[in-house]
Amino acid sequence: QVQLVESGGGLVQAGESLRLSCAASGITFRFYVMGWYRQAPGKQRELVATVTTAYSTNYADAVKGRFTISRDNAKSTVYLQMNSLKSEDTGVYYCYADGSTYGLQSLPWSQGTQVTVSS
Repeated sequence: QVQLVESGGGLVQAGESLRLSCAASGITFRFYVMGWYRQAPGKQRELVATVTTAYSTNYADAVKGRFTISRDNAKSTVYLQMNSLKSEDTGVYYCYADGSTYGLQSLPWSQGTQVTVSS
């Protein structure tokens, strides 16, 4: 049962914060690069942040300085702390698990969690 389940989305006002969680099952979590994508209405899905198996992080320019990605291998969970939210951050957020570094198959897309930021 290979699965990713996102949670933590919701409706917030601009300037507020949310923390997203993504729980993985059916994989050896520590061997996967984890990350978050988002998709706004009418736009392409875009990469927001990644955290590698060595805990290195990268962020899209649009969220740099506001978002923080982290992982807890003991809980097989990746998080996205989103601060100073803007209306432009609105969209469905998806986590992903990429096993390419260790020759493992990546996980399929899950349902995502909706983030709506009102201005």
